Amino acid sequence: MDYKATLNLPQTDFPMKANLYQREPELLKRWQELDLYGMIEEAGKDKPVYMLHDGPPYANGHTHIGHALNKTLKDIVLKVKRMEGFQAPYVPGWDCHGLPIELQVEKNLGSKKHQMTKAEMRKECRVYAKKFIDIQKEEFKRLGVLGDWDNPYMTMTNEYEGLTAAELAKFAHNGGLYRGKKPVHWCSSCVTALAEAEVEYADHTSPSIFVKFALQDDVSGAIPALAGKPVFVVIWTTTPWTIPANLAIAMHPEYDYCAVEVDGQLLIVAEGLKDQFLAANNLSGETVATFKAGLLERKRCKHPFYDRDSIILLGEHVTLEAGTGCVHTAPGHGQDDYELGLREGLEIYNPVDNHGKYIGNLELFGGEKVFEANPKVIEKLQEVGALVGVSKISHSYPHCWRCKKPIIFRATEQWFISMEANDLRKKSLEAIDKVQWIPKWGRDRIYGMVENRPDWCISRQRSWGVPITAFSCTDCGEFLADGPTMDHVAELFKQHSSDVWFEWEAAQLLPAGTTCSKCGGAAFAKENDILDVWFDSGVSHAAVLEPNPKLSSPADLYLEGSDQHRGWFHSSLLESVGTRGVAPYKSVLTHGFVLDGQGRKMSKSMGNVVAPEDVIKKFGADVLRLWCSAQDYRDDNRISEEILNRVAEAYRRIRNTCRFMLGNLNDFDPATDSVAFADLMPIDRLALHHLELLKERVLAAYTEFEFHVIYQAINSFCTVELSALYLDILKDRLYTSRKDAHERRSSQTAMYLITDTLTRLLAPLISFTADEIWQFLPGEREASVHLSAFPKPAPEYKDAGLAGTWARLFDVRADVLKALELKRVEKVIGHPLDAAVRLSAPAATVAFMNDYLDKLRAICIVSRLDLAEELSGDAYDGTVVEGLKVLVEKAPGEKCERCWCYSEELGSDAAHPTICPKCTAAVV
Repeated sequence: MDYKATLNLPQTDFPMKANLYQREPELLKRWQELDLYGMIEEAGKDKPVYMLHDGPPYANGHTHIGHALNKTLKDIVLKVKRMEGFQAPYVPGWDCHGLPIELQVEKNLGSKKHQMTKAEMRKECRVYAKKFIDIQKEEFKRLGVLGDWDNPYMTMTNEYEGLTAAELAKFAHNGGLYRGKKPVHWCSSCVTALAEAEVEYADHTSPSIFVKFALQDDVSGAIPALAGKPVFVVIWTTTPWTIPANLAIAMHPEYDYCAVEVDGQLLIVAEGLKDQFLAANNLSGETVATFKAGLLERKRCKHPFYDRDSIILLGEHVTLEAGTGCVHTAPGHGQDDYELGLREGLEIYNPVDNHGKYIGNLELFGGEKVFEANPKVIEKLQEVGALVGVSKISHSYPHCWRCKKPIIFRATEQWFISMEANDLRKKSLEAIDKVQWIPKWGRDRIYGMVENRPDWCISRQRSWGVPITAFSCTDCGEFLADGPTMDHVAELFKQHSSDVWFEWEAAQLLPAGTTCSKCGGAAFAKENDILDVWFDSGVSHAAVLEPNPKLSSPADLYLEGSDQHRGWFHSSLLESVGTRGVAPYKSVLTHGFVLDGQGRKMSKSMGNVVAPEDVIKKFGADVLRLWCSAQDYRDDNRISEEILNRVAEAYRRIRNTCRFMLGNLNDFDPATDSVAFADLMPIDRLALHHLELLKERVLAAYTEFEFHVIYQAINSFCTVELSALYLDILKDRLYTSRKDAHERRSSQTAMYLITDTLTRLLAPLISFTADEIWQFLPGEREASVHLSAFPKPAPEYKDAGLAGTWARLFDVRADVLKALELKRVEKVIGHPLDAAVRLSAPAATVAFMNDYLDKLRAICIVSRLDLAEELSGDAYDGTVVEGLKVLVEKAPGEKCERCWCYSEELGSDAAHPTICPKCTAAVV
């Protein structure tokens, strides 16, 4: 008789080899044929809404690994919320306007761009953006991200552009919008103003110079010690190119200043910086007077090389961190300088043009590029005897986010949203404290940014964006930027797109009968600037969530990289608070950046870029998703082939564990074969006890967005509790019992519950594999695991007493396994079933083991296990159970052909001479 045919060996079509790269697209196709997202929406229509609002990626280029992390984390959250019982819609979005697309289109067009109108250029930009939206959409879908991909939001659609213009109009209505000349971050290469979020800081080497300004006015009446000698006020700067724009010197009203005599001249610096100043310039001198800056207020110094004065003014912004405590002030080139100049009535003087060159008629340096002029300015200062010292300094300096070149502060006419009008700053800070920030340090980061930020410069000197819908009177130059006019234009944008701004005359855009409020003129010119793209995306709560009855606002969650505290989180907050008085989100979750395996930033030049498509080709999207969930996303995270190999190994363990259980459920129908919990075998109840602990831990971690905890818990459960213990022990019972034996159905019941629960718990993480497992699970169920709910709590599964008993049994097993391994190495046995084991221990331990002797034999997977009062010879001394001795010997009897256990009763049934009584009962 072929006894192998009588065994209940695992059978399943669920593949051992994942082959994810080929299999995942098949599952995607199935989801599409099912209209899975539509089914999810239909199933959730009467449930409470959980709104995760998608921060729009930029529609330029292929997706990168940071996109993959971000989109996967969002997808995990949404799948969790759906399985928790929420309707969790996902409307993906794209940021379509802005400089990178415009510059790339210009590059692609080459010389043809010079023959194109702005309207024609914008059409090219629109085509370019749509191309990459289509590319990125497929790449995101390939990750297993479920959403309304057929109806995404795009910041370049007519409706969105119109709503963007309408939001701008709200600031005109409430007085928050104004035009002014202020210093802004300016990129001379890209020829535009930049928002705070478009500025990156990088190390830069600059000249560091100390310059003396001769004091013109006699102050000996107030400070007698300054009589009779030339007096100079010394400033320090790392931007020599701004010296031609100097109009003042700022000193702090509370600091002590001193006059130090050096080579017959009196140099004025802050007392607290005197020693540092002298050392930096290899000078020595004696202090002849100490005084407060108020004694020098509004006194005149002479500009080093121009025939004009530089006025001494008092300013609270002066610090003692570096320099001299006397601050070179150019109101056209710095925020503090500007504010001081405005207060004191100075000209907001800016001798630099849009391309970063001095204006042509500037004396000495006209037409020079400012950074290239630094050496010439220093040379001139040396020539006139005003240079005290010069050196190089490496420091963090602002650079353009797009071209990576150093930028300048430059005063220009721009459009701003005031941080003080309508108490926008105060209200925004209050709103921040009503939001849940995950991690908590996110609150402090954005709070500090909002607390100290300047007014929001929203204008850009480019073409591809939503126009600032303002006009100017051609007769008197007065600007027309009132709410009703802007509302009118916004409606035109909704109907025709913002392209009409570049295609129609002003008269076609304005309401009929519009006249200038100042001079009564009726002829107007359109504003040339476009909106900051951060305003575009910042209005998404208004343009996407509010108009759609299926969505809700404020959003429950915004989830983006930590750089968005100064980007989308920031602009969305200011826009929403400025127009609605509340934050657009209830919670904000941030993740770190993705670095290479050595912790370095990825760059093409370094050749260390890890592309999602390459990871998917080699490992599959589910391994990439598992990597995303394995990370503590709050920190920067590393990725490399070595790291992915480790994650892939964890994936294989999980997959193979589930496959083993599916194989042993091939003849199990949960409707007819399930065993009641109270009737389960003790080890099966123990397995469900551990399952319930896992379930509680995982569901709690999902609630707290602690995905790495889930990865570790499930990986450990599959590796330790299941594969190394429970499933290994079950094999004999599963394979050799009668198909319908109670003990086999008991283990199948437990395995079914474990596999079903594990599949649901894994669904948000490895969405393809979980759905693949789902199709192979027996019993009636939803068409996809993504239509199912999380498993309900089953507190009856928990049994601490049972777990304590089995923990003691597993301690005995641990010592037995060590003894078996030693005998295997000595070649006394080959397999544990070749062994007969005898145990001795202190009386209490023996009494305990005696009650569970059959269970001990089963969990140690040996042919025979007995207790003995004493053991001698080469018995192994246990290291886990105190006083335990383990003697391993060759099992007596013959090996059963069917179960491989050794028995002295082989052939007790003459019809089956080669199998043991237990197997005989199973086959007869």
